[in-house]
Amino acid sequence: MITINLDVMMAKRKMSLNELSDKVGITLANLSILKNNKAKAIRFSTLDAICKALDCRVEDIIEYTPDE
Repeated sequence: MITINLDVMMAKRKMSLNELSDKVGITLANLSILKNNKAKAIRFSTLDAICKALDCRVEDIIEYTPDE
């Protein structure tokens, strides 16, 4: 299972969804879908922009846990 820990990184950086949306250039709705683990895909360019805005690494945002 893949989990998106965007909310954790946003809390660590004290950044709101609105602020991240402005910095990354994607809509609040799409960012919210990603944050709530409802997204089925993510563009590498979007992931790159999120990592730059939050000053983090991909593995800080995306976590893989094997199914049991």
